[in-house]
Amino acid sequence: MIQVDALTLEFNGVRLEPLSLAHADGLRAAASDGELWNIRVTSVPEPHSVEQYIGHALEMPDRLAFAVIDVSSGVIVGSTSYHDILPKVDRLEIGWTWYAKSRQRSHVNTSCKLLLLSHAFDTLGCAVVGLRTDNFNHASQAAIERLGAKKDGVIRHSAPRRDGTVRDTVMYSIVRGEWPEIKSQLHYQLQRAGAGSREGT
Repeated sequence: MIQVDALTLEFNGVRLEPLSLAHADGLRAAASDGELWNIRVTSVPEPHSVEQYIGHALEMPDRLAFAVIDVSSGVIVGSTSYHDILPKVDRLEIGWTWYAKSRQRSHVNTSCKLLLLSHAFDTLGCAVVGLRTDNFNHASQAAIERLGAKKDGVIRHSAPRRDGTVRDTVMYSIVRGEWPEIKSQLHYQLQRAGAGSREGT
């Protein structure tokens, strides 16, 4: 049975720290880089609601939220989480992920996914890791598929969007047996691109 405890993870110039109210100003600045709250298919907080966003993340019993930090500058560049943690079946999901516009399509996402997937499979012993996204978030779907995750299906009319509409949710997963090949591919992508250069995951 997996046990998910708060911890800090670091790799390739990216550090994941357990999210706290101390990260509020940095998170606000990251969200303002591209005014990401205007994208209807994401859950990025508006500047005035960052503290509420953090508080909600900390109150969720089956979620461990992280601030994503650029190690060299100390700048917060986004957030990501383990969520829907189900210890009895050794399953969790990775989501609530967003990055400042200037860090999108960079090494940051691949590095974060390597950190989170490696910890989930190699340390926690997960049997499966899930990922989900809005049916209209085609960029997110493409990024998840580039990871090597398999599409499980679509949950119809499953969750509210910020504009009052209700989304369909596209579900993906990676099972333990698929992880070694996916891990090798993610390392290859980072080596090919070079740390800090722009690439497509």
